Formats: sequence, structure tokens, C-alpha cells
Amino acid sequence: MKYFIYVMLVCSACTLRAQVKLTGTVKNKLTGEALPGATIYFPDLKNGTSSGSDGHFQLSNMPAMKTLVQVRLLGYQTVVKTIDLSQTTQLLIEMEESAVESNEVIVTGVSKATEIKRNPVPMTSIDLKYLNENTATNAIDALVKVPGVNALNTGPNVSKPYIRGLGYNRILTLFDGVRQEGQQWGDEHGIEIDQFLVDRIEVIKGPASLIYGSDALAGVINLLPAHTAPEGHIEGQAQANYQTNNGLYAASAAYAGNDNGFVWGLRASGKAATNYRNKYDGRVYNTGFNERDVNAYLGFNRKWGYSHVNFSMYDNMQEIPDGSRDSSSRLFTKQITEADTFRPIVSASELKSYDINAIHQRVQHYRLFSNSSFILGKSKLALNLGYQQSIRREYAHPQVPDVAGLFLNLKTGSYDLKYYLPEKNGWEGTVGFNGMYQVNSTDKATEFVIPDYTLLDFAPFVYVRKNLGKWDIAAGARYDTRSFKNEAMYLGTNAITGFDMKVTDTTGATRAFDRYSHVFSGFSGSIGLTYNISDRLLVKVNVARGYRAPNISEISAKGVHPGTGFEQLGDANFKPEFSLQEDAGIFFDSKHVSLSLEAFHNTIDNYIFNQKLQSLQGGDSIYIQNGIHYPVFKFRQTKAQLFGGEARIDLHPHPIDWLHFENSVSLVYATNLGGNGAVINDSNKYLPFIPPLHTNSELRAEFSKKRACFANIYVKVGLQYYAAQDRALLADHTETKTPGYTLLDAGMGTDIVNKNGRTLFTLGIFGTNLADVAYQSNMSRLKYFDNYPVNGTGRSGIYNMGRNFSFKLSIPLNLKKS
Repeated sequence: MKYFIYVMLVCSACTLRAQVKLTGTVKNKLTGEALPGATIYFPDLKNGTSSGSDGHFQLSNMPAMKTLVQVRLLGYQTVVKTIDLSQTTQLLIEMEESAVESNEVIVTGVSKATEIKRNPVPMTSIDLKYLNENTATNAIDALVKVPGVNALNTGPNVSKPYIRGLGYNRILTLFDGVRQEGQQWGDEHGIEIDQFLVDRIEVIKGPASLIYGSDALAGVINLLPAHTAPEGHIEGQAQANYQTNNGLYAASAAYAGNDNGFVWGLRASGKAATNYRNKYDGRVYNTGFNERDVNAYLGFNRKWGYSHVNFSMYDNMQEIPDGSRDSSSRLFTKQITEADTFRPIVSASELKSYDINAIHQRVQHYRLFSNSSFILGKSKLALNLGYQQSIRREYAHPQVPDVAGLFLNLKTGSYDLKYYLPEKNGWEGTVGFNGMYQVNSTDKATEFVIPDYTLLDFAPFVYVRKNLGKWDIAAGARYDTRSFKNEAMYLGTNAITGFDMKVTDTTGATRAFDRYSHVFSGFSGSIGLTYNISDRLLVKVNVARGYRAPNISEISAKGVHPGTGFEQLGDANFKPEFSLQEDAGIFFDSKHVSLSLEAFHNTIDNYIFNQKLQSLQGGDSIYIQNGIHYPVFKFRQTKAQLFGGEARIDLHPHPIDWLHFENSVSLVYATNLGGNGAVINDSNKYLPFIPPLHTNSELRAEFSKKRACFANIYVKVGLQYYAAQDRALLADHTETKTPGYTLLDAGMGTDIVNKNGRTLFTLGIFGTNLADVAYQSNMSRLKYFDNYPVNGTGRSGIYNMGRNFSFKLSIPLNLKKS
């Protein structure tokens, strides 16, 4: 509270501005009738409302400044316009009926809220309607149908985002604009965010180092929460989801309010699942999970700007599969002793149980951050501050289940300060700096992959944008410095646990990690333009240089990571990655057709990838720990080239505008160009984990008008085709080729309304992999989990999830409207 009082005093002294009260009406442009339920939102002010039954709306405590407003309503073309609140107190919004809802506004990677069509950087956005009308088990899986976006999976609840063939620390994940830090280098480390918190998603498909620095070399995924409640409202929602394949049950409840600009919100969520199944493996042992989440925020929206504080807690117990099977029956087995000399077959009752096994990981993530924006005359100052703690335990000792193997305690403080220059002659400019301070400790670990370390980031940047009628030009530059340091680490036998643990007395101890200190630095920049040929047709081109410093695992790893099933080796001599990406795209939107064609070419110097090692005898290099045999992987560095693109066409044929036929195709080719003395041949000329050509088609019928007690009815059927991926990193058996497959899905949903048209609840029923296809995605790490890969079945590894039905229920709980 002291923080808020201080902010208010400073702003009152610096910005003595008149309070603006904005009123307006939303109407149908053709008929003139009032349109209730339209959302009026000011992204740069984080403030908005909705139109009442007579189409009217009102907002108080608005700053007297020029800003962008977005008005949305299902079945109508989104309206986006810039208004000057110092001169405008009444607003008339006229909306046109349209089957295509374009004019999306984004806030990621730009100086201020901007229409996607005017931003030259390749981007896409996902709204709440899309999230509600599809099914997923985590926030990242919700993106897999988006052209150019994929996910690397380790079971149903662990997904890492991939954009145009690049992932891990090359993709920066944000929550409400604040970077997410939770050991992203790990293969089986997912994103620690409650999926029920996510209201919309913005994706930058290309280097975003300019605004966000290292770790955004390949793109950004910004998971955005719901807007604050309209003034005078208290809004609530209860949600539930059940899925048949793994028995997943999930529930979430939220309330949010706005009392004269004092905004607040609360959400609590939980989900649990047992082992998923497919027709080849049956139930896949140790793929269950149990997750609990809490989020709360409060803040002020005032004439001087806004200031919000957000806290969240994520607690996930996630089982760790290893693919161990009985050699004759191919049934799953489990580790029961430290020596691991005998593994019994897992019983049918265990496979169906929701109890979390002794071999699991527990991830606790705590996040506290503030978003503030202060109006200073015709300029603006924005400050984002964040603190996160990620505690990751991976339990790998079945006889002492309370002693963690891997224990990583990561603390991160992040800062982001931007000054928005006053607009002059059509020029918009932003200058600022951002970075983070990070400390990682392993004090309670008994297995070690990385050492303790400290990291400090700092980077200034400048971004400018100019509108020249039909032309929009954007450019910027940035210089990053990352200081990285770890001390030597020694291990000795702990008298209490009996395991090797970190010690300060080096007498008789084993040195596990050497001392390391280095400063990485690099320049990144971007320049691009958009040419609006007409209101419906535009072209974009952009050239960007990206930068990424090596992560802790790539530099220092030396040990077995329980969740991956292999020993990992790093290289302290690695250099930073630098990319040069060229993008071009053409976009067309009309009332009945929307299409786009995008292409990219990306060259990355010092590209880091993981490769399996062979022994001198020709087989896999093996590391033995506690009697268990582990293959060995080592990070390599080379020059890489990636190119490809995406195409999309959405048809809404007239006069049957209720019918939607959406189609997309994505393609990425990735090759190893060599470097550092490597000889390129047929086995190593490709890069690992590159998604194959894939298409997505969906035929959907939507009926927005009320029919009896039903409203906003939709029915859909979809088809996803994934081509065979023969362009694999075959060297030393790092990868294998992957056959193609086709998946069928369907869904339907409706609002149940009363006689006044108020929604009582919303139902959705969805089916995925309806043909129950047994398939392996080349983006699934479980494909390589098998202790007997050569067997009589002709199959190896674990297969993806089979047929699944998902049932969704959402109940609005609105308490007050003044």
C-alpha cells in the first residue's frame, strides 16, 4: 500500500491533469440499432468497459492524452481508432457486420498498442474465443494449431514452445509482459503458468531481441491475462474441464472488480490426471500430474496512468516417465531400489491411480511483479518490476522418496523501464533499458547437472516508428551485456542422506564443476516496413538481427538429469549465437475471405544443438551412475540455416456467412552448414527437433442468434496432417526418422441463456484423435524412451495420446453492476 501511495503522490505532483469522462454509443453502421455487449478497451491504459443494453458506455478517470481504442463484438468487424481524450468526451462507434474479425491489436514488441496489420514484424494473436473452442492440457499446447508454432512435449503436461523450428532459450515466454524464468534450458521443464489465467496470446515469429534481449532470438510468446473489470462491476467465473483419456479433471474460479478505478482480481485453479493411454502402449506409466495455482492482483487506474501489482503461485507435481519395460511382455516396469537390479511390472491398478509416484518432479514457482504507466504531459513512462523464485525438485531415489535428486532454486529479479517520447510529425519513439539479476543454488541436491551461478543482464535500446500514409516504418537497435559467473563446486558424502552433496570443506572432496566467469555481449536490431496497398491488402518486409548468450546448461552441464534419462555435457568455450532473419508477407482481408502468405530465411552463427556421443567401439557412449546406464549427450556449435513459411486461407462464403472453412500450412527446412572443424555428411546435415510440413483444416458452423435457450452455437470438425520427417539428425543415433500421420478432431458448444438473453452457463464438447491413430510426433521426447528399442514388435519408444474427449463448463458469476 505504501508503494501505491508513493506512486500517487509522485504522479499528482508531476502530472496535474484534468480528469476526462468519456461517454459513447455503439451502433450497427447499416441499421443504426444499438449494439449491447461490445467490448471497448484501451490497451495502453489497461482500462475498458462494455456497452449496455442501449449501446451506451461510460469511462471515468481517463487521462487527457492521445491513445488507441479497440471495439470488438462477435459477428462484427473490429473497430480500431486513435482518439485524443483531451479533445474527445463523446464517441460514436459504428460497426459493420462481418464474418471475418480482423484488425487485431497487439502490445508485444512494440512501443505502444498497434494493429497487427501496421506492424512489419511477423506476428499473430490468439483470442479467448479460440482458447475456449479448443482443448489443451496446458497453456503452450493451446498454440499447436497456430501456423509456424509447435510444442516439444514430454507427456501431456510438459510442453515447450517452438517457433519456426527454434525453441528452448531462443523463445522468451512472457506473462503480461514480464519474462518468465524457470530453468527453460531443461528438456522436461515446461512453462509454470496456470492455463486458466490466459485470456489471449500474442506471438512474435522472429527475432525480438530488440525489445527483450537475449532469449528472444527466435521469438516471443506473451501470455496475457483478462482485462480488468469494467468500472462499477464485480465479475466472476467458474470453469471445469474433464478429459476421458487420462481422466484429467480441472477446475478454476475467479472474481475481479473495479471500484472507481481501484481494480482487483483473484483466481484459484487445480487439475490432476492419471497416466494417459494409446492403443499400442496402453496406459503410459508415470505420466500423471497434480497441479495447484493461485493468482491475485490489485491496482489503480487513474488520470495519471495506472499501477498494478500481481502475485501468483504455481505448484505442480509431475511424474517422470523413463520408458522402462519388461523385455518379453513389453509391459511397463518401475524402479524400486537405488541399486535398480530388478524392476517389477507395474500393476493395472497403479496405471489407473491418481497418486503421484516416488519418481517425480515437483515445481513450485512464485511470481510477484508490478506494471506501472505514468502520463507525463504528452509522453509516458512505463516501469515493470518482477521477482520470481522457481524451486524445482526431481525425486529419483525410490527408497528415500523425500530426498531430491535434482534440486534447483532459481531467484530472478527483472526490470524494464521505457520512456515514450511525445509524438511529433508522425514519429513515435521509445528509449529504455531492461535486464535481470539471477541467482541459482543447488544446496539440497544429491544429483548435479549444473553448478550454482549468478547472472546479470543489462541492455539499453531505442525503437522508432513512422506512419507515412500507406507506409509504416519501424526500426530499432539494442546492445546487450550479460555477466555470467559460477564458482568451483565440490561434493562429499553427506552423513545424514548417504548421498554426495555440496560441501564447503574441500578436503577429500570431489570437484564436480570448475570455476567459470565470462561476459557475453552483442548488438541486435531490426528494420521493417508495411505497405497498405488498400484497406484490405497489404505487404510486409522485415530484417532483424538477433542475439543470444549461451545458457547455463550449454556452458557448464556435467551430470545426469533425472528427467531426461541421459548424461549431459556442456562446453565452456561456446560463443553467443547471432541470427539474421529476413521476413516477407502478403495479407488480404475482406468480409468473406482472409488469407496470408509468409516466408522467412534465417541464418544463425554459433548455433548450439545437442548430439548423442558414440563410444570408441562404435556403440552409444555410456555413463554409469548408481548401477544405471545412461547414454551421453554433448552440446555442439555450428552454423545453421532455417527457411520456410506459412500460408493461411479462411473462407466465409456469401450468403452462408455462418459457415467457416479455415486452412493453413506450415513448413520449416533446417540444415547444418558446418563450422568449428565439423565435417558435414548425410547423417549430420540436418538439425534436431525440426517440425515436419503440417497442415490444419477446420470446417465450422456458427449461429450467434438465440434459438430457444441456446445462443452462440458452434459445431466444427478438423483435420491435421503431419508429413513424414525424414530430415532428422541421424548422426550417432541422436534422432530417428518419423512416419507421417493424420489426426481428426471435432467439437461443439453453446451458451445456455435465460429469456432475457443473459448467459447462465456455457458448454463445450470436444474430441481429439477421433480415429485413435497410434502415432509418434517427432516433437515428442517420449519417442526415444525405451530400454529395449530393438524388439519383436517393430516399434520403439512411447506413442502419443490416443482418442480423447473433453467436456468444458463455464458459469458466469457476476455480482454487481452500479
